Amino acid sequence: MRKNHIYALLVALIGTIGLTGCYEVEETIANVIVLNELGAPVQGATVRLYAFGSVDQDFVGEPRFDTTAVSNAAGMVTFNFSDYYVAGQAGFAVLDIEASKAALYGTGLIKIEEQTLSEATVFIE
Repeated sequence: MRKNHIYALLVALIGTIGLTGCYEVEETIANVIVLNELGAPVQGATVRLYAFGSVDQDFVGEPRFDTTAVSNAAGMVTFNFSDYYVAGQAGFAVLDIEASKAALYGTGLIKIEEQTLSEATVFIE
């Protein structure tokens, strides 16, 4: 009888390890496309994604996210937030976007979903 209990416990343990070990975390990616007022891609635009921590009337928190990159020939910038993802977390972040090139400037928002590709378009004028 004791052997049956040990065997059942061993099978349950191996099954639990097998189920938790097979879960693969996908990347959390944000693409921002920068276009001019004519809808053409803007290469070489500086794109900043950022969000501040707690904000109240007297205090603006430190930036939780603040990263910058330059758009490619297609006007796109890719940001990888996979290192910030925490398993079991509900929602990820809504970030402000600032894009600029010379005298051109535009802003927007992007809602980044965990373990998926999120995209936003910003027009600069």
